[in-house]
Amino acid sequence: MTNELIKVNCLLAKLTKSQQYTKTLQLFHQIQSSQYLKPDQYTLSTTLTATANLRDVAAGNQVHAHVIRTGFKTYPHVANTLLSLYAKSQDLVSVKRVFNEIKFPDVYSWTTLLSACTNLGEVDYACQLFDQIPQRNEAVWNAVITGCADNGHSDIALGMFQRMHLLGIRHDNYSFASVLSLCSSELMDFGSEVHSLVIKTGFFVRVSVTNALITMYFNFGSANLAYNVFQETEEFVHDQITYNAMIAGLVSLGRDEDAFMVFKNMRKVGHQPTERTFVSVMSSCSCGKTAIQLHADAIKTGFEDFNAVGNTGITMYSACGNLIAARMVFEKLGEKDHVSWNTMITSYAQENRSRDAVLVYSRMRHQGIEPDEFTIGSLLATLDSMKCVEMILAVVIKYDLISKTEVSNALISTLSRLSAFEDAYSIFTEMNSKNFISWNSMISGFHSNGYSVIGLELFSEMLVSDLTPDVYTLNIVLSICTSILAFRNGKEIHGYILKSRYFHEPSLGNALIALYAKCGILDWSVKVFESMIYKDVVSWNSMISAYGNHGRGEDAVWCFEEMQKSRGVKVEPDHTTFTTALTACSHAGLVDHGVEIFNSMVNRYGLEPRIDHFSCIVDLLGRAGYLDAAENLIKSGGFNVHCSVWWNLFSSCAAHGDLRLGRIVAGFLLESEEDKSGVYVVLSNILANGGHWEEAADMRKMMKSYGVVKQPGYSWIRS
Repeated sequence: MTNELIKVNCLLAKLTKSQQYTKTLQLFHQIQSSQYLKPDQYTLSTTLTATANLRDVAAGNQVHAHVIRTGFKTYPHVANTLLSLYAKSQDLVSVKRVFNEIKFPDVYSWTTLLSACTNLGEVDYACQLFDQIPQRNEAVWNAVITGCADNGHSDIALGMFQRMHLLGIRHDNYSFASVLSLCSSELMDFGSEVHSLVIKTGFFVRVSVTNALITMYFNFGSANLAYNVFQETEEFVHDQITYNAMIAGLVSLGRDEDAFMVFKNMRKVGHQPTERTFVSVMSSCSCGKTAIQLHADAIKTGFEDFNAVGNTGITMYSACGNLIAARMVFEKLGEKDHVSWNTMITSYAQENRSRDAVLVYSRMRHQGIEPDEFTIGSLLATLDSMKCVEMILAVVIKYDLISKTEVSNALISTLSRLSAFEDAYSIFTEMNSKNFISWNSMISGFHSNGYSVIGLELFSEMLVSDLTPDVYTLNIVLSICTSILAFRNGKEIHGYILKSRYFHEPSLGNALIALYAKCGILDWSVKVFESMIYKDVVSWNSMISAYGNHGRGEDAVWCFEEMQKSRGVKVEPDHTTFTTALTACSHAGLVDHGVEIFNSMVNRYGLEPRIDHFSCIVDLLGRAGYLDAAENLIKSGGFNVHCSVWWNLFSSCAAHGDLRLGRIVAGFLLESEEDKSGVYVVLSNILANGGHWEEAADMRKMMKSYGVVKQPGYSWIRS
């Protein structure tokens, strides 16, 4: 080899190592055209490496031809780079052909072939080859384990790992990382055992293994165990992937504040955030001030023009309710992709700004970008006119998007919402592939349009289809049964639930309580309630309401008290709880209990009373004759008294003949109530019942002078 060729080969190697692959090829062509230099095996292997990394098959074939002509294919490092070229080009036929031409394949040859087979779908063939290899070191095992793990053959990868362990072959960071990445919640015990093996063999300090462990524990849903791994390895070097795994994992579990703290710590220790870092942390942000900080940091770090970051920024500002900022991020994006347009349309749709959503869609079409199923789904969610829906339907048909199940589902939902349920049903019947959402949308559509019985019939059709109802389906049909008092159908659905895996779903128990209570069978509501393993706040509210509606006020109060003593998961009463409990007390005349419940709402639970709470307590006190107490409550409340509260008190004044308070309440109602005739009539009756006949007569005359006409009563009973 001449000194000149040595220098050129060194330059080729330097260019390839610095990833300047195009320049490597240019230099190779100069060597070929030179009269003084002839490429050797080192020249060819380096050039083949460059073509492999460029995925330039045409250039690779030319170099391969030169290799064959010059006889250098017998050199192992040249043959191996040819293998690498065709493996990266996903040309398995050429990989096999080159491999078969190698007389003495080394470990690199075998691992490249095995990796190519597992990556390109010939896993069984790879396993057969594996058993033929005379000497299998850890690199060969890793080729199969990693290839199977990366391509959806987790059972084979896990089996290989266990076989490797039983044979006493030492695992390394590659095999550990690959297997740990496969451990889902079903493999918690296995994952814990591998974790112990990692510690025992000393690979806990390897960053790739640490990252895989963190990801595994987040897959288990255990942020605490992931945190433990993160903190235990803190003295070693954490890379960007480590922090990204922590942030993404915390976001996936809804621990947004913790994710933001990890992000701040990442910046503090000097790690530069990546595109994925910003996408994760920004997607979890719903605080306006923090959103601005994150966006500024992304711009400062140089990710402003990255579409993934920009698209997430749009979503982030939308979640913060700042559509102006979301629009600014959208407009600044240089190259808007499908996600950019869809995200902006969705942001407007979520705020019911259909006009803005349609305008963005129009711009998108003007830019020559065709809509996809996500575009159509977002648009349909916000449209409130059949004319606009018909326009979108024309687009759907033009681009054959009707075949997309998501699009058909969105059309069914929108058409049902706009009372065009016949058109919705037509789309439903023509669908080739119906999923849960298809059936649920159509059943719900019939129900919301007053065709509940047809909704139940459609549910019966679903039972004999390939799909079995999910929790949402069962909740819809139970709601239908409750609304039309279909006790028999509801009982049959109850039987179906008892036989299904949804037996312990709280929402279904709650729906059954409401159904049986509405149908007048309170004892069955009680049985359902008592059989529920987990009772949420809706369960307790439903039972309190059921007792109250059946006139069993004391049982409603007892249920309210039991709720506060509930074992297991603590369930706090909400505003609805107090409304139902106070209503039950009001109907049963349980004044002391009602006052106690109202006071506990304010003093114990710190909930601010709403109009319905004041209306209930005033009605309760008024019915029992405690008119002064009701009056004092209104005066001391420090709130704007709603007409319904005044009317409750006014009715009590009439019932108990309290003329003084009746006059005061009438004055307030006459200022705010449009139906003044009702006020005059009730006040006239109070005066008459109290023996003030002249004033009562004057009140009638006043009504006539003001042109107020008493609405005539009517009866459904005809002679």
